[in-house]
Amino acid sequence: MKQLFFCFIFLAVPTTTLAQTPLEPVKITYASRTIESVLLFVAQEKGFFREEGLEVQPILTRGTTAIAAALTGDVEGIHIMGSAIRAIQRGLPLKVVAVNLKRPLFWLVTRPELKSFDDLKKKIMGVVTFGGTQQLAGYYMLRRGGLDPEKEVTVTIVGDIPTQLQALAAGSIQIGVFSPPTVIVARDKYKMNLLATTSDQYYTLQAGLTVSERVLREKRTLMKRTLRAMAKANRFFLENEKESAEIIAKTFKVDLPAAIGTYRLTRPTFSRDGIATENEMEEHLRVDAQILGLKEPATPSRVFDFSLQREVNKELGVH
Repeated sequence: MKQLFFCFIFLAVPTTTLAQTPLEPVKITYASRTIESVLLFVAQEKGFFREEGLEVQPILTRGTTAIAAALTGDVEGIHIMGSAIRAIQRGLPLKVVAVNLKRPLFWLVTRPELKSFDDLKKKIMGVVTFGGTQQLAGYYMLRRGGLDPEKEVTVTIVGDIPTQLQALAAGSIQIGVFSPPTVIVARDKYKMNLLATTSDQYYTLQAGLTVSERVLREKRTLMKRTLRAMAKANRFFLENEKESAEIIAKTFKVDLPAAIGTYRLTRPTFSRDGIATENEMEEHLRVDAQILGLKEPATPSRVFDFSLQREVNKELGVH
Protein backbone atom coordinates (compact mmCIF):
# COMPACT_ATOMS: atom_id res chain seq x y z
CA MET A 1 0.00 0.00 0.00
CA LYS A 2 2.74 2.47 0.90
CA GLN A 3 4.50 1.81 -2.40
CA LEU A 4 1.30 2.85 -4.15
CA PHE A 5 1.05 6.25 -2.52
CA PHE A 6 4.57 7.40 -1.68
CA CYS A 7 5.85 8.40 -5.10
CA PHE A 8 6.78 12.03 -4.47
CA ILE A 9 8.01 14.60 -6.93
CA PHE A 10 9.88 17.45 -5.23
CA LEU A 11 9.69 20.82 -6.94
CA ALA A 12 12.82 22.97 -7.07
CA VAL A 13 12.25 25.98 -4.79
CA PRO A 14 14.77 28.12 -2.95
CA THR A 15 15.85 26.84 0.45
CA THR A 16 15.13 30.21 1.99
CA THR A 17 11.55 30.09 0.76
CA LEU A 18 11.04 26.66 2.29
CA ALA A 19 12.51 27.85 5.57
CA GLN A 20 10.23 30.89 5.66
CA THR A 21 7.01 29.15 4.63
CA PRO A 22 7.22 25.42 5.28
CA LEU A 23 4.24 23.62 3.84
CA GLU A 24 2.85 20.55 5.57
CA PRO A 25 2.02 17.67 3.19
CA VAL A 26 -1.54 16.35 3.11
CA LYS A 27 -2.71 13.51 0.85
CA ILE A 28 -6.39 13.38 -0.14
CA THR A 29 -7.89 10.80 -2.47
CA TYR A 30 -10.74 11.34 -4.91
CA ALA A 31 -12.58 8.82 -7.05
CA SER A 32 -13.16 10.49 -10.40
CA ARG A 33 -12.40 13.60 -12.46
CA THR A 34 -15.91 15.03 -12.13
CA ILE A 35 -17.68 17.86 -10.35
CA GLU A 36 -17.67 15.97 -7.01
CA SER A 37 -13.94 16.66 -6.61
CA VAL A 38 -13.91 20.24 -7.92
CA LEU A 39 -13.33 21.96 -4.56
CA LEU A 40 -9.96 20.23 -4.18
CA PHE A 41 -8.83 21.85 -7.40
CA VAL A 42 -10.39 25.24 -6.68
CA ALA A 43 -8.48 25.28 -3.37
CA GLN A 44 -5.27 24.42 -5.21
CA GLU A 45 -5.76 26.83 -8.11
CA LYS A 46 -6.66 29.81 -5.91
CA GLY A 47 -3.94 29.12 -3.32
CA PHE A 48 -6.25 28.41 -0.40
CA PHE A 49 -4.28 25.33 0.68
CA ARG A 50 -1.04 27.31 0.64
CA GLU A 51 -2.68 30.07 2.70
CA GLU A 52 -3.22 27.42 5.36
CA GLY A 53 0.40 26.21 5.11
CA LEU A 54 -0.53 23.02 3.28
CA GLU A 55 0.89 21.18 0.28
CA VAL A 56 -2.08 18.99 -0.73
CA GLN A 57 -1.54 16.04 -3.04
CA PRO A 58 -4.80 14.88 -4.66
CA ILE A 59 -4.64 11.15 -5.49
CA LEU A 60 -7.04 9.60 -8.00
CA THR A 61 -8.03 6.10 -6.84
CA ARG A 62 -11.00 3.84 -6.24
CA GLY A 63 -13.07 4.05 -3.07
CA THR A 64 -12.01 0.69 -1.66
CA THR A 65 -8.32 1.51 -2.13
CA ALA A 66 -8.83 4.97 -0.62
CA ILE A 67 -10.52 3.58 2.49
CA ALA A 68 -7.72 1.09 3.03
CA ALA A 69 -5.15 3.86 2.65
CA ALA A 70 -6.97 6.08 5.16
CA LEU A 71 -7.09 3.28 7.72
CA THR A 72 -3.38 2.50 7.38
CA GLY A 73 -2.40 6.17 7.56
CA ASP A 74 -1.10 6.38 3.97
CA VAL A 75 -3.46 9.29 3.28
CA GLU A 76 -4.98 11.89 5.60
CA GLY A 77 -8.35 12.27 3.92
CA ILE A 78 -10.65 10.77 1.31
CA HIS A 79 -12.98 12.94 -0.74
CA ILE A 80 -15.23 9.96 -1.42
CA MET A 81 -18.64 9.94 0.24
CA GLY A 82 -20.82 6.92 -0.54
CA SER A 83 -18.24 4.16 -0.13
CA ALA A 84 -16.90 5.82 3.02
CA ILE A 85 -20.30 6.00 4.70
CA ARG A 86 -21.06 2.39 3.84
CA ALA A 87 -17.69 1.40 5.32
CA ILE A 88 -18.55 3.23 8.55
CA GLN A 89 -21.94 1.51 8.70
CA ARG A 90 -20.04 -1.77 8.50
CA GLY A 91 -18.00 -0.72 11.54
CA LEU A 92 -14.79 0.82 10.16
CA PRO A 93 -13.29 3.68 12.26
CA LEU A 94 -13.86 6.63 9.94
CA LYS A 95 -15.75 9.92 10.26
CA VAL A 96 -17.33 12.22 7.71
CA VAL A 97 -16.17 15.72 8.68
CA ALA A 98 -17.71 17.77 5.84
CA VAL A 99 -20.45 17.38 3.22
CA ASN A 100 -20.01 19.53 0.11
CA LEU A 101 -22.48 18.10 -2.39
CA LYS A 102 -25.96 17.28 -1.12
CA ARG A 103 -27.66 15.75 -4.15
CA PRO A 104 -26.64 12.88 -6.41
CA LEU A 105 -25.68 14.02 -9.89
CA PHE A 106 -25.75 10.94 -12.11
CA TRP A 107 -27.24 10.31 -15.54
CA LEU A 108 -27.74 6.97 -17.27
CA VAL A 109 -25.88 7.38 -20.57
CA THR A 110 -26.08 4.97 -23.50
CA ARG A 111 -24.60 4.67 -26.96
CA PRO A 112 -26.54 6.46 -29.74
CA GLU A 113 -28.13 3.27 -31.07
CA LEU A 114 -29.54 2.34 -27.64
CA LYS A 115 -32.63 4.50 -27.27
CA SER A 116 -34.77 2.64 -24.71
CA PHE A 117 -34.38 0.56 -21.59
CA ASP A 118 -35.36 -2.58 -23.54
CA ASP A 119 -32.30 -1.98 -25.72
CA LEU A 120 -30.07 -2.31 -22.65
CA LYS A 121 -30.71 -5.98 -21.95
CA LYS A 122 -27.51 -8.05 -22.00
CA LYS A 123 -25.39 -4.91 -22.37
CA ILE A 124 -22.28 -3.90 -20.38
CA MET A 125 -22.21 -1.04 -17.86
CA GLY A 126 -18.89 0.48 -16.73
CA VAL A 127 -18.23 1.57 -13.13
CA VAL A 128 -15.40 2.99 -11.04
CA THR A 129 -15.67 0.31 -8.37
CA PHE A 130 -18.03 -2.53 -7.52
CA GLY A 131 -20.65 -1.56 -4.93
CA GLY A 132 -19.89 2.16 -5.15
CA THR A 133 -22.37 5.02 -5.27
CA GLN A 134 -22.11 5.23 -9.07
CA GLN A 135 -23.10 1.58 -9.54
CA LEU A 136 -25.94 1.86 -7.03
CA ALA A 137 -27.27 4.95 -8.79
CA GLY A 138 -27.08 3.09 -12.11
CA TYR A 139 -28.97 0.15 -10.68
CA TYR A 140 -31.62 2.50 -9.30
CA MET A 141 -32.21 4.07 -12.72
CA LEU A 142 -32.24 0.70 -14.49
CA ARG A 143 -34.84 -0.64 -12.05
CA ARG A 144 -37.01 2.43 -12.61
CA GLY A 145 -36.76 1.66 -16.30
CA GLY A 146 -38.10 -1.84 -15.76
CA LEU A 147 -34.88 -3.87 -15.82
CA ASP A 148 -33.33 -6.19 -13.26
CA PRO A 149 -29.71 -4.97 -13.39
CA GLU A 150 -28.33 -7.93 -11.47
CA LYS A 151 -29.68 -10.33 -14.11
CA GLU A 152 -30.02 -8.33 -17.31
CA VAL A 153 -26.90 -6.13 -17.31
CA THR A 154 -23.20 -6.98 -16.94
CA VAL A 155 -21.07 -4.64 -14.80
CA THR A 156 -17.34 -4.17 -15.29
CA ILE A 157 -14.70 -1.91 -13.73
CA VAL A 158 -13.33 0.49 -16.35
CA GLY A 159 -11.69 3.43 -14.56
CA ASP A 160 -12.89 6.88 -13.58
CA ILE A 161 -15.78 8.53 -15.39
CA PRO A 162 -13.86 10.31 -18.20
CA THR A 163 -12.15 6.98 -18.94
CA GLN A 164 -15.56 5.32 -19.05
CA LEU A 165 -16.72 7.84 -21.65
CA GLN A 166 -13.85 6.78 -23.92
CA ALA A 167 -14.84 3.14 -23.41
CA LEU A 168 -18.44 4.02 -24.25
CA ALA A 169 -17.37 5.83 -27.41
CA ALA A 170 -15.20 2.86 -28.42
CA GLY A 171 -18.04 0.40 -27.79
CA SER A 172 -16.32 -1.75 -25.15
CA ILE A 173 -19.16 -0.75 -22.81
CA GLN A 174 -22.65 0.32 -23.85
CA ILE A 175 -23.95 1.95 -20.64
CA GLY A 176 -22.40 4.66 -18.48
CA VAL A 177 -23.42 6.39 -15.26
CA PHE A 178 -21.91 9.85 -15.61
CA SER A 179 -21.68 13.08 -13.63
CA PRO A 180 -20.95 16.55 -15.03
CA PRO A 181 -18.99 17.65 -16.95
CA THR A 182 -18.58 14.21 -18.57
CA VAL A 183 -22.32 13.78 -19.08
CA ILE A 184 -22.46 17.06 -21.00
CA VAL A 185 -19.52 16.04 -23.20
CA ALA A 186 -21.17 12.64 -23.81
CA ARG A 187 -24.40 14.29 -24.94
CA ASP A 188 -23.01 17.19 -26.98
CA LYS A 189 -19.81 15.80 -28.49
CA TYR A 190 -20.53 12.08 -28.80
CA LYS A 191 -24.34 12.30 -29.26
CA MET A 192 -24.96 9.73 -26.52
CA ASN A 193 -28.46 9.27 -25.12
CA LEU A 194 -29.41 10.32 -21.58
CA LEU A 195 -32.13 7.90 -20.53
CA ALA A 196 -32.55 8.85 -16.87
CA THR A 197 -31.19 10.94 -14.01
CA THR A 198 -31.02 10.59 -10.24
CA SER A 199 -30.95 14.31 -9.56
CA ASP A 200 -34.64 14.66 -8.71
CA GLN A 201 -35.46 11.17 -7.44
CA TYR A 202 -32.62 9.34 -5.71
CA TYR A 203 -31.53 10.78 -2.38
CA THR A 204 -27.91 10.56 -1.23
CA LEU A 205 -25.20 12.85 0.06
CA GLN A 206 -22.63 12.69 -2.71
CA ALA A 207 -19.36 14.42 -1.85
CA GLY A 208 -17.37 15.53 1.16
CA LEU A 209 -14.30 14.84 3.27
CA THR A 210 -13.84 11.70 5.37
CA VAL A 211 -10.93 10.95 7.72
CA SER A 212 -9.98 8.12 10.03
CA GLU A 213 -10.84 8.50 13.69
CA ARG A 214 -7.10 8.37 14.44
CA VAL A 215 -6.37 11.32 12.12
CA LEU A 216 -9.25 13.23 13.69
CA ARG A 217 -7.66 12.70 17.13
CA GLU A 218 -3.97 13.04 16.29
CA LYS A 219 -4.00 15.57 13.43
CA ARG A 220 -6.94 17.71 14.44
CA THR A 221 -5.24 21.04 13.73
CA LEU A 222 -4.06 19.82 10.34
CA MET A 223 -7.55 18.74 9.37
CA LYS A 224 -9.01 22.03 10.56
CA ARG A 225 -6.62 23.89 8.26
CA THR A 226 -7.65 21.56 5.44
CA LEU A 227 -11.31 22.26 6.09
CA ARG A 228 -10.62 26.01 6.21
CA ALA A 229 -9.06 25.84 2.75
CA MET A 230 -11.97 23.76 1.43
CA ALA A 231 -14.50 26.19 2.95
CA LYS A 232 -12.74 29.09 1.23
CA ALA A 233 -12.84 27.13 -2.03
CA ASN A 234 -16.54 26.40 -1.57
CA ARG A 235 -17.33 30.07 -0.97
CA PHE A 236 -15.29 31.10 -4.01
CA PHE A 237 -17.01 28.48 -6.17
CA LEU A 238 -20.49 29.64 -5.18
CA GLU A 239 -19.71 33.32 -5.75
CA ASN A 240 -17.62 33.24 -8.95
CA GLU A 241 -19.16 31.59 -12.01
CA LYS A 242 -16.60 32.70 -14.60
CA GLU A 243 -13.43 31.73 -12.74
CA SER A 244 -14.98 28.54 -11.37
CA ALA A 245 -16.01 27.49 -14.88
CA GLU A 246 -12.48 28.20 -16.10
CA ILE A 247 -11.09 25.93 -13.36
CA ILE A 248 -13.59 23.21 -14.33
CA ALA A 249 -12.51 23.50 -17.98
CA LYS A 250 -8.80 23.37 -17.10
CA THR A 251 -9.03 20.59 -14.51
CA PHE A 252 -11.39 18.25 -16.32
CA LYS A 253 -10.20 19.12 -19.85
CA VAL A 254 -13.52 20.22 -21.31
CA ASP A 255 -14.39 23.28 -23.37
CA LEU A 256 -15.66 26.43 -21.66
CA PRO A 257 -19.34 26.04 -22.75
CA ALA A 258 -19.41 22.54 -21.16
CA ALA A 259 -17.75 23.94 -18.04
CA ILE A 260 -20.26 26.77 -17.74
CA GLY A 261 -23.11 24.30 -18.25
CA THR A 262 -21.63 22.10 -15.53
CA TYR A 263 -21.33 25.02 -13.13
CA ARG A 264 -24.91 26.20 -13.65
CA LEU A 265 -26.31 22.69 -13.44
CA THR A 266 -24.50 21.74 -10.24
CA ARG A 267 -24.13 24.95 -8.24
CA PRO A 268 -27.56 24.60 -6.49
CA THR A 269 -26.55 21.19 -5.12
CA PHE A 270 -23.50 22.45 -3.22
CA SER A 271 -23.77 23.01 0.53
CA ARG A 272 -22.99 26.51 1.76
CA ASP A 273 -21.75 25.42 5.19
CA GLY A 274 -20.41 21.88 4.69
CA ILE A 275 -22.85 20.44 7.21
CA ALA A 276 -25.72 18.03 6.58
CA THR A 277 -28.98 18.42 8.46
CA GLU A 278 -30.23 15.75 10.84
CA ASN A 279 -32.91 14.72 8.33
CA GLU A 280 -30.39 14.50 5.48
CA MET A 281 -28.06 12.32 7.55
CA GLU A 282 -30.83 10.03 8.75
CA GLU A 283 -32.29 9.60 5.25
CA HIS A 284 -28.91 8.80 3.71
CA LEU A 285 -28.10 6.25 6.42
CA ARG A 286 -31.57 4.67 6.12
CA VAL A 287 -31.18 4.15 2.36
CA ASP A 288 -27.63 2.85 2.79
CA ALA A 289 -28.69 0.40 5.51
CA GLN A 290 -31.30 -1.03 3.16
CA ILE A 291 -28.68 -1.47 0.44
CA LEU A 292 -26.31 -3.17 2.89
CA GLY A 293 -29.04 -5.38 4.35
CA LEU A 294 -28.57 -4.03 7.87
CA LYS A 295 -31.29 -4.43 10.49
CA GLU A 296 -31.04 -0.75 11.33
CA PRO A 297 -28.85 2.16 10.21
CA ALA A 298 -26.01 3.61 12.23
CA THR A 299 -26.78 6.75 14.21
CA PRO A 300 -25.64 10.03 12.63
CA SER A 301 -23.18 10.59 15.49
CA ARG A 302 -21.46 7.30 14.61
CA VAL A 303 -20.88 8.43 11.03
CA PHE A 304 -20.60 12.24 11.06
CA ASP A 305 -18.52 14.68 13.11
CA PHE A 306 -18.96 18.30 12.05
CA SER A 307 -17.27 19.85 15.08
CA LEU A 308 -14.24 21.10 13.12
CA GLN A 309 -16.43 22.35 10.27
CA ARG A 310 -18.51 24.35 12.76
CA GLU A 311 -15.35 25.93 14.19
CA VAL A 312 -14.20 26.84 10.66
CA ASN A 313 -17.61 28.29 9.76
CA LYS A 314 -17.58 30.49 12.85
CA GLU A 315 -14.09 31.78 12.08
CA LEU A 316 -14.87 32.48 8.41
CA GLY A 317 -18.36 33.86 8.99
CA VAL A 318 -20.03 31.09 6.99
CA HIS A 319 -23.77 30.74 7.63
